[in-house]
Amino acid sequence: MKGTSDFPHAGVSYRLHDLRLLAEDAAIDLSSVPFSGRVLIESLLRNEFRELAVMCARRLAVGEEAGIEFAFRPARLLLQDYTGVPALVDLAAMRDHVAERAGDPRRINPVVRTDVVIDHSLQADVAGVPDAQERNEREELLRNEERFAFLGWASRSFDRMQVFPPGNGIVHQVNLERLASVVTTDESVEAPLLLPDTVIGTDSHTTMVNGLGILGWGVGGLEAESIMLGVPVTTRVPPIIGVRLSGELSPGVTATDLVLTLTERLRAEGVVGAWLEFTGPALGRLSATDRCTVANMAPEYGAMLAFFPVDAQTLHYLRLTGRSEEEVARVEAYCRHQGLLWEEGAPSPRFGRLLEFNLGTVEACVAGPSAPHQRVSLGDLRGSFERFAGVEGPAAPGLSDGAIVIAAITSCTNTSNPASMITAGLLAQRAVERGLRVPAHVKTSLSPGSPAVTRYLRDAGLLAPLEALGFHVIGYGCTTCNGGSGPLKSDVAEQLARSGAVLAAVLSGNRNFEGRVHVGTRANYLASPALVVALALAGNVRVDLDREPLAIDAERRPVSLRDLWPDGEEVARLVAASVRPDVFTSGARPALFDTACRGDAPLASDVFSWKETSTYIRRPPYLSGSSRTRTVTDARVLVALGDDVSTDQISPVGAISERSPAGRYLSERGVLPARFNSYGSRRGNHEVMARGTFSSSGLKNLLVPGLRGGDTVHLASGQVMPVFEAAQAYRATGTPLVVLAGRNYGMGSSRDWAAKGPWMLGVRAVIAESFERIHRSNLIAMGILPIELAPGGRWRDLGLTGHERFSFEDVHSPRARVHVHARGEGTLFEFKGTARIESEGELALYLHGGMLPYLLHSPAPGSRAHGLETT
Repeated sequence: MKGTSDFPHAGVSYRLHDLRLLAEDAAIDLSSVPFSGRVLIESLLRNEFRELAVMCARRLAVGEEAGIEFAFRPARLLLQDYTGVPALVDLAAMRDHVAERAGDPRRINPVVRTDVVIDHSLQADVAGVPDAQERNEREELLRNEERFAFLGWASRSFDRMQVFPPGNGIVHQVNLERLASVVTTDESVEAPLLLPDTVIGTDSHTTMVNGLGILGWGVGGLEAESIMLGVPVTTRVPPIIGVRLSGELSPGVTATDLVLTLTERLRAEGVVGAWLEFTGPALGRLSATDRCTVANMAPEYGAMLAFFPVDAQTLHYLRLTGRSEEEVARVEAYCRHQGLLWEEGAPSPRFGRLLEFNLGTVEACVAGPSAPHQRVSLGDLRGSFERFAGVEGPAAPGLSDGAIVIAAITSCTNTSNPASMITAGLLAQRAVERGLRVPAHVKTSLSPGSPAVTRYLRDAGLLAPLEALGFHVIGYGCTTCNGGSGPLKSDVAEQLARSGAVLAAVLSGNRNFEGRVHVGTRANYLASPALVVALALAGNVRVDLDREPLAIDAERRPVSLRDLWPDGEEVARLVAASVRPDVFTSGARPALFDTACRGDAPLASDVFSWKETSTYIRRPPYLSGSSRTRTVTDARVLVALGDDVSTDQISPVGAISERSPAGRYLSERGVLPARFNSYGSRRGNHEVMARGTFSSSGLKNLLVPGLRGGDTVHLASGQVMPVFEAAQAYRATGTPLVVLAGRNYGMGSSRDWAAKGPWMLGVRAVIAESFERIHRSNLIAMGILPIELAPGGRWRDLGLTGHERFSFEDVHSPRARVHVHARGEGTLFEFKGTARIESEGELALYLHGGMLPYLLHSPAPGSRAHGLETT
C-alpha cells in the first residue's frame, strides 16, 4: 500500500499512515499540532494528499490557520430517523431518475458504512404511570408503521447500511456505547489498515463523540447523501481554538452546569464555525462522559466541533462499556505511536487563539427561557422568568404564571452521563423519604438514552424512587428534547385555555427554543437531571433555589434543595458499583418494532414502490435543477425576521395543528387529528413539509407585527394569509422570493428541511446579517443563495421595510460581492453583500441548482474528480 508503514500488534500485521515519519521527513514538531489537526493530517495523508498534509501540519504547528479546502472522507456515517428518512427518500428518488433513463439504479448506493438509529419518533403520549413505555411504543408503531417499513426496504436494498429499530436508544448514546471504536480497521485493502475512527452525522449533536477523541461533526442530510455516494463535500479547515481548562469542579456542580456555563461563555467569545480543542492541566479531571456532555452542545455555542484528545479516561470508558481488552490495547498502541494520545505533563499544542476556563468558577445553573446560551444562576431563576413573562410578586399555587407543566429527564446530553443520572436518582430517593410528591399539574417523564441507563438505575435501587415521583420510563428516544413531549395533562390544557397563564417546562436536554418543547410552554429551561427532579417538586420556576424551600414535607417542615442534594462521594460509590460492563453488553432490548422494520418490510428491490395515497413517503420534486443563469429580478419578501431564528422556527419538528395548512392537507386525505403525528415524522412527504415551513408559533415575522407564527402579508394584494398560501399566490405570477433575517440565521438543528421547505415555497435567496454553519451549507445544497450583509449591517438599518422588490445578479465565484437593488414606493436602495459560498465545491453545487442535481450529473460516485485547493 502506497505511503503506509508496518505496525505489528498482538500478533497481527497491520499497516498505518505514519504521522511520526511524516513529521520527521518534513522537520515538523508534531507535538505542537493540535490533536484534532493530527487526525485531519492522517486523513489527508491516507487519501494521497501528502503535500497538503505537510502544508497543513506546518501551519498548525506554529498556530496558524490551515487555510486548506479539503474533501473529508469519514470512516462512517450516522443518521437518525428524522433526518435519515428524507435522505433515503432522496436516494430512492435518484434511483428512479437513473432507472427512467435506462441506467443502473444500483449506481445510487452507499459506499460508506451507514448506521441509521430510529430514535426521534417516540412521543410522550403517556407519562407518569407504570405502563407508559408499553403504551407509548405501541402508539409509536401505529403512527410510524409506514416510515418503519420504508426504512426496512432501505436496509435491504442499499449496501453497507444498518438500521437500529426503535427501543435501542438515542442515536448519540448508541454511537458512544456501541458504534464508536476510536480506532477502526479498513479490511478492504491487502493488509488490515488502522486509522482513526471518524464520523459525519445528519444531526448537529454528532459532535458528542468528540468527547472520546473521535473527529466528527454534523451536516445536513443533503451533504450526507453526497458522502454516502462517495462524492464528499469539500470544506475549508476553520480556525482551531484551544480551550485551556484549569481548576476543579466544586462539590455539587454537574457536567450540565459546566456545559451551560461554557455555552454562555463561548457564544460571547465568538467561536461560530471554529474547531474547539480542550487542553490544559484539568483535562484529566473530567470523565469521558463529562467530556461527551460538553462536546454534545458544540452547536449551542456555535462551534463546528469540540474535541477532547484520547487519554486514560477514554480507555477507561471503552472498558466500562464492554469493549474487549484486545480492542482497548489496540487503541492505546495506535494512538501512542501516532502521537494521538494525550498524557499529563506532555507539551501543549499551539493554537492561534487560546481561551482560559477555570472549572472552579462553575456554579449550579439552568439555561433559558428560550435559548441554550441564556445561563441563569439558581438564585435568579425567578427573576429570569418574571422579566420574560412581564409578571412579578409571589407565585400563586396551581396553574399560574411560571407553573411547570413538563418536567422531563431526556436527551443524550445528560442521560449518557451516569454520574448525572445517579445524582438525580439519589435526590429522588431523599425526596421520597421525606414524603414529598410532585404537584398534580406537572407531567413527569424519564426517557433514558439507552436500556443500559435503566439497568444501572435499577441495580442501584434508584429506579423505584424516581417512579414514585412520576418519573417512569416512557421509552428510549429523544422525546421532549426533540419536541415529542406529547399532550399536557388534560385538565392542565383546559385550564390553560381559560387562564392564558405563561407556563414553563424544565428538561435535561440541549434545545429550548420557544415552540420546540411544547406549544403550551413559552418558558423552557435546560437543567441537569437532578435539577429537573427538584424543580418538578417545586412545581413552579418562580422559586429561589438558593434560599427558598422546594416543598413542605409530610411533617410540615420546609425542604430545601441542599437538604436533598447527594454527597459527591456517595454518587461516585454508586456509579462504581452499578455502572459495569455487563449493563452495556446485555444485548439490545427486544423491540416490538422488529417486525415493522424487518419482518413485514417490502422485499429488497432496486427501486421503491411509491404509493400515491401515502401521507408519509412521497417521491420528492427537487431533482430537476440544472446549470443555468440565476439572476433574480423583482423578488418579493416572503418573511422578514430578526435575530437568532432557529431551524425549528423555519421548519417545525413538533405537533401539527388541525387548523394549519399541513393539518388541512392531512384532513382532506382522511387522516384523523389523532394520527397527524409530527412534522418530523412526515419529512418524507414534501407536501406536508412545504405547508409547515415558517409556521412555528415561536416565529416572529416583522411583516405582520403582533401576529405569531405562520402568517405573512401577500405584498401584491396586501392581504394577510398563511405563508404557504402567500407563496402559492406568488408562484402563480412567477414572482421569485427572498427572506430577510438578522444575526445567526438558521441556528440549531442540522435540518435540511429548513432549506428544502423555503425552496419548495420559491425562495431564491436569504439576506441576513450572519448564518449558522450547517444551515448556510444546506441553503447552498438546495441552490438558495445566502447573502451576508457587511459586519454589523442590519436590513432595517439600511432603511428597508420588507415591502421592496429585490434584484441582483447571479454569482460565479466563492465569496463574490453581490450588488442588491431594492425598489420601494418612490425609493431605491442599493447595498452590497457577500455570497457566503466558501469554496469551488460549494459553487458547483449552487450553479447546478443544488446537491441532488449535482450528484446525478457528477462523475461516478467514489471518484476523485474533485480536487483540493489551498490559500
